[in-house]
Amino acid sequence: MTTADASTDCPRCHKPQALCVCDSIAVEKNRIALLVLQHPQEQDRTLGTAFLAAASLTNAQVRIGLSWPSLSKALGAEADPKRWAVLYLGSSKAETLAPNQDVVFLSRKGEADPNQSAGSIDGVILLDGTWSQAKALWWRNAWLLKCRRVILGPKRPSRYGKLRREPRRDGLSTIEAAGMLLARLEGKTEIETTLNTNFEKMLARYREVAKSA
Repeated sequence: MTTADASTDCPRCHKPQALCVCDSIAVEKNRIALLVLQHPQEQDRTLGTAFLAAASLTNAQVRIGLSWPSLSKALGAEADPKRWAVLYLGSSKAETLAPNQDVVFLSRKGEADPNQSAGSIDGVILLDGTWSQAKALWWRNAWLLKCRRVILGPKRPSRYGKLRREPRRDGLSTIEAAGMLLARLEGKTEIETTLNTNFEKMLARYREVAKSA
């Protein structure tokens, strides 16, 4: 499927106008902030979900780049990394560490943290890109080591299906991961429901446009 020049992209979701669903998405209020760090080579204009995730929340932003000196610089506001959590890229599995939980905080040893409370969390960070791009973001931003680490244990595969292959069986799109993580940490299931619904609208529009191309 071919798309128009990037200059015609929607300024909100950053998708070609033919794929934009901004006029039909719902927006959820979130207390815990979402910060997506997107690798500059990721920018998948057709199937990427980082900007759609941000557009679906009242307290979210996407930053494109390889490295930032600190969390505050990346966020554009003062922030304590110890009060933020990052979705960790390691090999630890939620179903192994805590079978009854699908969101698990990790210790530095890769074990389930004795403190599973999210009460002190101000925000969460997602690394957006391919597996290798996400790892590059991790290693280029040493301040991420100061953040709490969290992993997900989704009970179903990504809604992408065959449209986009995830590198791991438990891999999710950025918007699915954001919805699941924020919903569990805030205790608001409607966050996950809304973000997944918005994602499904995006996928339906993509299939519609691809079919008519």
